[in-house]
This record gives sequence, C-alpha cells and structure tokens, in this order.
Amino acid sequence: MLDVFPESPALPHLALIEADWADRYVVISPGQAMPAIRAAQLALGQPPVWVRRLLDIRNRVVAPFGLKAADSKPGEAGSVGAFAIVSERDDQVVLGFDDRHLDFRIVIEVASAGTVGSKVSVTTLVKRHNTLGRLYILAVTPFHRLIVRTTLGRLAGPVVVSR
Repeated sequence: MLDVFPESPALPHLALIEADWADRYVVISPGQAMPAIRAAQLALGQPPVWVRRLLDIRNRVVAPFGLKAADSKPGEAGSVGAFAIVSERDDQVVLGFDDRHLDFRIVIEVASAGTVGSKVSVTTLVKRHNTLGRLYILAVTPFHRLIVRTTLGRLAGPVVVSR
C-alpha cells in the first residue's frame, strides 16, 4: 500500500457538484495505459473477502434505517462490483448512487504517467443530506480509507499487466 498515496481532491467536482466531503488516492500502474473501466474492474470488481464481509455487516446495520444495501444493482450503464456505473469515458468512470442520507460518487480516472505506466486515481465524493449522513461518514471513513488504499493498491504491481 506504500505505492498508493493521497492527493487533495478538487471541489466542486463535476461528478457531484454539491459534494461536501471528498478524498482522493493515486497509484502508478505499470505497463500500458488501460481504459478507466478496466482499472475500475481490477480495483473494485472482486473485492477481497474481508471487504465483502464488511459490506455484509454494513448492509445489516443500515437496513433498519431504510438505507440502500451496497450490492450489485446495475445502473443504466451497468455496474462494477457493488457500484452502479453513472457515466463512462475511456479516461474516466463514475460509479455511485443517491440515498436519503447521502449521495456518493466514486470517480476512477486514468492518465498517462509517461514511460512508467498509468496514473490511476480514485476520488470519492459525498453529499451528506442530514445528521445520519454525517454520522455515517464519520463511522465509515477509517474503513473507507483502508478499503480504497487496498483495492487501488492492486493496480500497483506487475500482475495487472497479465490480467
């Protein structure tokens, strides 16, 4: 995970103009440039078992509050892992959904890093609607950071080139 580093996210962001919480992590992925959808699939498509277990716990805890489950419910453009695709370009994929406590987007962007490979970034944007949304972000932020760094870290190794 040392190859994954934080960057300051730019707000406002076109993927969720009203976002009031954001973070951004970046990794250099070796080899040829890949489309953003491929980076998203490699990083988020099949999360580690411990992440799936955390999502199962999260879904059980939030169900009594009427919040949406984090599961594969494809958007109009499909899904990657547990996240609906909101929009897709070759260099950017936006995932996410809106709920009563918050709206969120995960923006995966790929840019050339010259001869060393591709710069892949994951920006998470959140618009908190109420106290529940603020408490939710407070509770999940430590897990979120670990999950993003771990899943994005999958793109840091040479294994990605052969997939």
